[in-house]
Amino acid sequence: MGILGDSLDRAAASTATRPIPKTAGAQMRFLVKQFKGTRAVADLLGITQRTVERYLKDQIKRPRPDLAARLTGEVRNRWQPRVKEKAKKNAATSTGIVVETRARFGFTAAPGTTDDGRIRLITQHLPPQYAARLFDAQTAGASEQQLQAVIAEGLQEQYFKDRGRRADGLVVEFTDIDYVELDF
Repeated sequence: MGILGDSLDRAAASTATRPIPKTAGAQMRFLVKQFKGTRAVADLLGITQRTVERYLKDQIKRPRPDLAARLTGEVRNRWQPRVKEKAKKNAATSTGIVVETRARFGFTAAPGTTDDGRIRLITQHLPPQYAARLFDAQTAGASEQQLQAVIAEGLQEQYFKDRGRRADGLVVEFTDIDYVELDF
C-alpha cells in the first residue's frame, strides 16, 4: 500500500479495544485459529509448516526480526475486525475523520492570485461523507492517487474554501506528502 492506505490501516488498528497477543506463540495460535490450519499460516508468513508447529508448542519463542514484524503485522490486520468495521461505519455516518498532514499544497486559482505550492502543516476534521468515500475507495482497491484525490477534495472544501464561504473556484493540488495521520 501507499502512505494513505497504510495510514488508514493504522487508524483502523488503533480502534481495537484489546491489545493484540504479545508472544509469538500466542500470535501464531491466533493465526492458526483464523486460518483453520498450519499450512495456510506457513504460506502466509513464508515459513515451513513445521516451524509454525514449533511456535504452537512454544519450542521456538523468539522469531527473527523480519518474521516477528510479519507475524505482528498479520495479527494486527486480523485483530478485532468487527470493532474496526464498527468504528469505520461510525466515522462514515456520524463522526467523520481527522486528517493531519504535512504536504505541499499548490493551487489552480483565478489570475492574479498566488498558485505557488508550499509545504503546510494542516490538521482538519473532514465530515462523514469524505470518510465514507475514502473507505469505499479503499475497499474497492483504489490507487494511492485516488485516495489522495479524496483527501485533497475534502481539504479543499473544508480548509481552503472554508466550507464554501470563500475562494470560489479554487482547486487544490495535494503533492509531496511528508506524512499523513488519520484518526476516526
